Amino acid sequence: MDGARQLDELMPLLHGLVDRISPEQLDDPTPCVNFSVTGVLEHMIGGATMFAAAYRGELPATPDTADPLAAFGPALSDLAAAITAPGALERTVAAPFGDVEGETFARFVVLDGLVHGWDLATATGQRYDPPDALVDAAEAFARQTLDPLRDGVTFGTSVQPPVDATRIEILAAFTGRRTQEEL
Repeated sequence: MDGARQLDELMPLLHGLVDRISPEQLDDPTPCVNFSVTGVLEHMIGGATMFAAAYRGELPATPDTADPLAAFGPALSDLAAAITAPGALERTVAAPFGDVEGETFARFVVLDGLVHGWDLATATGQRYDPPDALVDAAEAFARQTLDPLRDGVTFGTSVQPPVDATRIEILAAFTGRRTQEEL
């Protein structure tokens, strides 16, 4: 499954998740080191804005994150449109860690979105059950590419998942996240 198809599966999950976040939860801590719910949303909005521009070969605009719950949907929809535009996956994209093929970077976007979705769901007490095939594809990609990118913040040192971990919890643990009980 290519990165664009993975993104098609992920987007409705993320939109639904964010639609169920209340303003009272915005200051709650998340498993993403040093990020509250607002911080994760702002990070995702900023990344979506930057990455959409990169897929278009443009300079990114400054995202408006004054209301992260309202800004989230449009930012992610714009990113999806940029990634699925004709020829986008064949382009070289200027990623934060260097130039990357568009298809490869789309997989990074999905990996990041899946894990940040887990961060948000965990912090806000929501059920988060992405399709197994999507999580498995993201985990296989992560295991091939992640180690050189571990910076202790976005991707930390892999931790042991709980014995009864779900697939998404195993992926989150591989990126350095700990379960809510361990925080």
